[in-house]
Amino acid sequence: MFYFALSSLSRNFVPMFDFKGKKAAYFTLGCKLNFAETSSVGKQLKEAGVETAGKDDVADICIVNTCSVTEVADAKCRQAISKMVRRHPGALVVVTGCYAQLKPEQVSSLEGVDLVLGSEQKGQILQYIAERLPMMPEERALIAHEHHTSKTADIRSFIPSCSCGDRTRYFLKVQDGCDYYCTYCTIPFARGRSRNGSILSMVEQAQEVVRLGGKEIVITGVNIGDFGKSTGESFLDLIKALDAVEGIERYRISSIEPNLLTDEVLRYCARSRAFMPHFHIPLQSGSDEVLRLMRRRYDTRLFYNKVSRVRELMPDAFIGVDVIVGTRGETDELFREALGFMEKIDVSQYHVFSYSERPGTKALQIPYVVSAQQKHERSQLVLALSQHKLRGFCERFTGQVRPVLLEHSRTKGVMHGFTDNYIKVEVHTTAEMDNRIVNVRLGTWDETEELLRAELI
Repeated sequence: MFYFALSSLSRNFVPMFDFKGKKAAYFTLGCKLNFAETSSVGKQLKEAGVETAGKDDVADICIVNTCSVTEVADAKCRQAISKMVRRHPGALVVVTGCYAQLKPEQVSSLEGVDLVLGSEQKGQILQYIAERLPMMPEERALIAHEHHTSKTADIRSFIPSCSCGDRTRYFLKVQDGCDYYCTYCTIPFARGRSRNGSILSMVEQAQEVVRLGGKEIVITGVNIGDFGKSTGESFLDLIKALDAVEGIERYRISSIEPNLLTDEVLRYCARSRAFMPHFHIPLQSGSDEVLRLMRRRYDTRLFYNKVSRVRELMPDAFIGVDVIVGTRGETDELFREALGFMEKIDVSQYHVFSYSERPGTKALQIPYVVSAQQKHERSQLVLALSQHKLRGFCERFTGQVRPVLLEHSRTKGVMHGFTDNYIKVEVHTTAEMDNRIVNVRLGTWDETEELLRAELI
């Protein structure tokens, strides 16, 4: 039986609380970082004796981890919260994440929300739950955002997180926050200044993944190339230490700023034991003028040279790229310039986002506004380019033999997985092959599923 003793978090002091028999439901929106953090919350509650609610269960606790990257994301968060409240009547509803940090008053006004926790409070979520859960629902609502921290300067702590997206791939949070303050972005306000855990703590978490049977780790964060500000270490030091962890067969680096993807990092990855030839590098715009308006810390020449260097060191590497269309100031001429640059560079896929107005950002001071129709048309053009590049990249490897980490599938006799260089494949095999790295011969392109058919060797 687990009893949790609380410190004096508020005036409603609860000396002991028994979590045994309680059930929790979780809903996460947004980035992989959010999923990692939700997973860590779930682990804390499980260790305290809380069970995860089943499909037909009514939960005692609901955790909604939110995103606020666009207005659409805010709306999805509100819908998710409302659905949780209806599905689990009487539950303690806790909302955290970027939407909770940026708009706590709006979130706490939603029907059924009992507790709104900002970025600085995530690490104490168990304490807050233990404090509120014994209360009657009407008592909880009176103090829904009492402990919320709204000032970016107050967000100081680094909360370690490591989640399992499935049985084969784990997401390790190595860094949080951002010091860049791009004109279109609210992330620095939602997550605070750049900070990180120690390399030693990251290695310990990777070793725990080994004990759990994980084969692949994706290194995540808000601005991971900025790793080391809290500890005086470096991102290069981090990947060297992680590469030495026996049992992890694959590492992937999630989104990393082009100006922080150093030649030293690239050269190390090219010769490393376990870092895969796979990079995700945000471009955001192929126009230097738009990049200037965005206050990005690079230009198209730097980006072009970075992609060329990746190709020089790792010719087979998958290079995914983020692009935003329709930002303020992006005239028709500047978009055509950006699209021309995107056609020219040798990347594998574009992830396309339409610009969304965010309150409090400097972008609102830029006069030229792109219409919703123009944003849609531009998105379609970049998506078409992306599909062309993805197919071309994948078909380069038809007939080759490459290693694939197989993952479970809902279709009997069929499994999916990714090659070392992140080509999605489908093979016919049995479920017993789950979480195994096998060699396959790559076959034909499937346009509908955007993958290569393959056969086991």
